Amino acid sequence: MTFNRKHLLGIRELSVDEITHLLDTAETFRDVSRREIKKVPALRGRTVINLFFEASTRTRTSFEIAAKRLSADAVNISVPTSSVAKGETLLDTARNLEAMAPDCIVVRHSMAGAPHHLARMCNAPIVNAGDGSHEHPTQALLDALTIREYKGRIDGLKIAIIGDILHSRVARSNVHLLTKLGAAVRVAGPGTLVPEEFAELVEQGLRVEPRLEDAIEGADVVMILRIQRERQDASFVPSMREYAVHYGLHPWHLERASPEVIVMHPGPINRGIEISSEIADGSRSLILDQVTNGIAVRMAVLYLLARGNHPTQEEASVKPAGNGKRVRKGT
Repeated sequence: MTFNRKHLLGIRELSVDEITHLLDTAETFRDVSRREIKKVPALRGRTVINLFFEASTRTRTSFEIAAKRLSADAVNISVPTSSVAKGETLLDTARNLEAMAPDCIVVRHSMAGAPHHLARMCNAPIVNAGDGSHEHPTQALLDALTIREYKGRIDGLKIAIIGDILHSRVARSNVHLLTKLGAAVRVAGPGTLVPEEFAELVEQGLRVEPRLEDAIEGADVVMILRIQRERQDASFVPSMREYAVHYGLHPWHLERASPEVIVMHPGPINRGIEISSEIADGSRSLILDQVTNGIAVRMAVLYLLARGNHPTQEEASVKPAGNGKRVRKGT
């Protein structure tokens, strides 16, 4: 199939076929990063602008690397030194950037819905790189690519998502994506950090568990979330120490999971609070694999959006690699 959407704003509106096409395309681009010369001419002559209103290491850097490996020109806007610091609105900033004829604008913003607003007002394709606590579609895609790489499938897997569900755009995007692809998803966290809206997703294969131990029972994948203190304007947990005791992941917890369980975290990690260093650095951890796959996913997204609906002969030569299971060493 072809991917005919102009923007990538969230996972909720994507079909299973569209998600699968994105993942298959990303598998092709994953091979580019393993070459001696890590570059293809797929987006030569195109320009990608990264407009980040929030701090970021992995997402911003991987979008920049992804654009450059596709031979596009990547421009990073530093918001503190831009006209935003002088009072310019988000929309005026985007319109001025669009007047420079970019082929894609990647946006991260603290307000939910900000990329959707720009998509309605701008002609350039918009990629949501995280909007408040709403969605983070490319993170969910790279997580799915990582799971598929090591498990060979997503359908039928038991996946536990643990932590600050309430403030996590990663959790929302992953719940939508993983349940669409047939996984049985369980979420767990302090009662104050699990939104009521998740109860409405039970029919889609989601279960809300009160305890970490219940969520990871027999799990094939355990995904730990960062506790997002910067988004919390109230005391949702008594202390970080108490949170670590009840919802921090330790080696003995994994004895309840599947023998071949893999552990994931979108980063940045708070060692000793959400996850122990023994697990984060251990053989079951795919945290760095997620980072690697982030470049491939963002290459796929930029390629499918920034090229438009009329790929050149060079671009058309990029073929999806298909789905193959990768054997993990040391487990």
